[in-house]
Parts: sequence; C-alpha cells; structure tokens
Amino acid sequence: MPSDEPRSTPPARVLVLNSGSSSVKYQLLDMSDSSRLASGLVERIGERTSLVRHTPLVSGGETRERTGPVADHDAALKAMAEELAADGLGLDSPELLAIGHRVVHGGKYFTEPTVIDERVLSEIERLIPVAPLHNPANLTGIRTATALRPDLPQVAVFDTAFHTTMPESAARYAIDVETADAHRVRRYGFHGTSHAYVSRATARLLGKAPEEVNVIVLHLGNGASASAVRAGRCVDTSMGLTPLEGLVMGTRSGDMDPAVIFHLMRVGGMSADEVDALLNKRSGLVGLCGDNDMREIRRRISEGDERAKLAFDIYIHRLRKYIGAYYAVLGRVDAVAFTAGVGENSAEVREAAVAGLEGLGLAVDGERNAVRGGGARLVSPEGARIAVAVVPTDEEMEIAQQTYALVGKDN
Repeated sequence: MPSDEPRSTPPARVLVLNSGSSSVKYQLLDMSDSSRLASGLVERIGERTSLVRHTPLVSGGETRERTGPVADHDAALKAMAEELAADGLGLDSPELLAIGHRVVHGGKYFTEPTVIDERVLSEIERLIPVAPLHNPANLTGIRTATALRPDLPQVAVFDTAFHTTMPESAARYAIDVETADAHRVRRYGFHGTSHAYVSRATARLLGKAPEEVNVIVLHLGNGASASAVRAGRCVDTSMGLTPLEGLVMGTRSGDMDPAVIFHLMRVGGMSADEVDALLNKRSGLVGLCGDNDMREIRRRISEGDERAKLAFDIYIHRLRKYIGAYYAVLGRVDAVAFTAGVGENSAEVREAAVAGLEGLGLAVDGERNAVRGGGARLVSPEGARIAVAVVPTDEEMEIAQQTYALVGKDN
C-alpha cells in the first residue's frame, strides 16, 4: 500500500507491464517529462532457471541479474517490486499513478485504453478462444498487479484497438455472416500500439500532424505486420483473426490458401493441433531455411546459401506485395515507415522491399540507408515523392502515454 509521505506534485509515474505465458517485461516511466526510470524482465517463470534482469535508468545505474526459481506470476511481480524498491522506486511510492497493461486481444469493442473492472476482465476472458496464448497470461498479470496495488487504476491498452477503425469492407472475411458473427470471426489485427506510435512519429518526422498524412507502417520483427494508416486512422492491416495472417514472419507462414490445412489433415494425417503448431512455430523463415534471425540469413546468403536466399526472396516478395496493395488502398502515400527489429536494423530488407517501386515514387538513398542506430530518420533520397523512414517503435511509451491520458487528468 502507498506510504503516507506527503507529496507536492500530482503523481505521474506509470508502470507498464507486458505479461506473457512465461515472462513479464516491465518499464517504469515518469510522464511529467516522459523519462524512463527503470526497465526489466522476468523470464522462464515456473522453471528452476528463471532469470530476473533489472536496469535502473536513472543515475547511470548498472543492470542487475539473478537466477533461481520464480514459481509463478505472483512471484515474478514481487521480484520486480523488490528490484524497483532497491532503487527507491517501490510500488508503494505515492508518485505511482497507474499500471498500464498490454493486452493482446480486445476484440471488436475495446477501441481505446480502458480502466479495468470486473466487466472488462470478463470480456478479456471471453476472448481467450481467439487469443489462447496471450489473453490468459495478460489476465494473470492484471490480477497479480491488482492484488499488489488494489488502490491504483489498472488500465488495459489493447493491441487490437488501433485497428478497430478499419471499415467493414476490410475487417470482414467473405464467409457466411451469421457463422462469422456467432464465432467472432473477423480481422482484428495486432501490433496496434506499435502501429499507432510509429504512424504518429512518422508524421512528426515530416513536420505534419497525423491527420495530414497517409502512412504505410511495416512492423518487421519475429512477428511482422503491415498497416495502411489514413489521416491517423488505420484502414487496413495484414494480421487477421490471429497474428498468423499476412507477411512472412520468423516462424509463422503468413498468407496461405486455407485449403492447405484440409490437405494436410486429410492427406498428411495431421491433427488440428499439429497443423496449428506447423503454421505458427515451424513455418515462415525458420520453415524455409532453418533460421529466423535475419542477420544469420544474410550471412548465409553472403556465403552462397541458396536456401537462405530463397527464404529472403519469399519474405521480400510478400512484403513488396503488401506495400503495393496498401498504396492502392490509400490512394495517396506520404511515407513508408520501417520499424521493429528487422525494420529498424536491416538496410538490406529496406532496400529490397522498395526495389523496383521507383515508378510509385519509392526509393532509398544508399548512404542514408546504411546508417545504423539513431532515432527516427529518413532514408529516401532528397526530394523523394514518398518519404521512406526508419522509426524506432516504442510500445511501452505508447502504453504509458495512453494510460496517463486516461487517468492522469483525474489527479
């Protein structure tokens, strides 16, 4: 519980939690100046070799690590609280305003950050069938954090929320409407906090308001997704009912003829669970060449590995198709923004993705594109008709900003 220490300024700290099935990532931010105070990770929860890694981001603190069993999420969040307290940033601080939670699936109805109550918890639970790997872990994190600080607002920020502005023509699958509605089958999209942050940051990079620009955002990590953002609102995105649809990813297949599933079950004798595991865990880049690390794939290509080259070519082919498709959806494109691990760090992927699209106004400048690191920047040639940008994503900051905007005005 918070201490009785008097305070002269309103609380402005937000703790951001990303609870996975066997891990908890966290950041503590001060929204009075958008500074980061601490970050950390508890992973391999439930194993004897659990790892707690904590980095204080003030006063030049050094990262601390310890290993040992962390039995469950309750123990994980208590370990996090101990690390924060050691830096004078304990959960009992009167400066802590709220806890913001990343929730992967909010369905059709959660269109904005939401203060969590029993009704919200029930709805997140009802969505478990369409997010069986993520929503249960998100729920566990919420309940554990609530038990630690029941007096604080707990806010859910949904990965799907940014995509709820898609028109029905983009969100609907062409299947029987009654069946789709009965089982909540529609395109929801994911990585929404990243797409929201990057689309706005791209507008700032161009010196314009989000409402003035149309942006294609390419979130390229181990999971990958594209979005078409018109005047600050998502009008289409590549992921669908689940994160399996769309681009070729590290271990996921992306777009595929649905009949392949029936073929594998009927002819290959595979069960539904086996096909699910194949498409989500043994497909994509790892299925094509045995590696899902783009750096390793590029190294293998430099050594003449044809299998790695084919995997890269398939990855780029799908990516280029989505750029062209979203150009058509938007009608006018002001910028294409690359983000996440691969998008931010692979000059080769950026160059290959726009190669041959010069007629659409897309190109990269070789020297600018080769620069590694740094903040948001343009990599297109001077005077290019369409800006090509590298924009580091910041999902934790986006969650903190949305949480603060929702509950900060009341303090």
